[in-house]
Amino acid sequence: MSGLGGTSVIFDLDGTLVDSEPHYFEAGRQVLAEHGISDFTWADHQRYVGISTLETVTLWKREYGLTATVDELLAAKNRRYLELARTSTRAYPQMREFVELLAAEGVPMAVASGSSLEAITTVLAGTGLDARLRTVVSADEVDRGKPAPDVFLEAARRLGVAPGDCIVLEDAAPGAAAAHAAGMRCIAIPYVPAQADAADFATAGLLLRRGQREFTARAAYDWLCRAK
Repeated sequence: MSGLGGTSVIFDLDGTLVDSEPHYFEAGRQVLAEHGISDFTWADHQRYVGISTLETVTLWKREYGLTATVDELLAAKNRRYLELARTSTRAYPQMREFVELLAAEGVPMAVASGSSLEAITTVLAGTGLDARLRTVVSADEVDRGKPAPDVFLEAARRLGVAPGDCIVLEDAAPGAAAAHAAGMRCIAIPYVPAQADAADFATAGLLLRRGQREFTARAAYDWLCRAK
């Protein structure tokens, strides 16, 4: 008998379910290089982890003084990302196991991400996670991206569940803030462990300070049973 009756789980995608950030970094590096920005580093990329692609390129336009429109930058970054991600994105093994554990218990699940809908569905299909994760919300489908709660609230609405019955898994501080604003509990798995002291992570019900190195499916499942 499941100890999770009445609980639903909402996953962030990038850096939480799958290790896609290196692809986003490379896509961004290539796009910026085309516009004369040749010194974009991994450390620079980490500043944008956890916010939507649209918000990222909007910030780029202002911070780097780019002449291209936001729509042009967004299209270019999404195109390059999809080229990289289509066949080579890796799901974290313990996350895949966690999804299978929840599926076996009939737990309602969704993905809520700042990526485009095409990017989300492409990555889920490429990893096979689409077989279990059929409810998907992109930040492009709501008014505001993380740290606003919109994507998580829309995921709960599509699942037909109350926000207070949802647990969010997130790797970034804006996502943890969004979960808190939505009235949802959060398991935080910082993609950048050095950011684990960020104030927004302090709102998480469970903070795994060493990120994916510390996450195990069984421990997360047991925590959910206790936290119910």
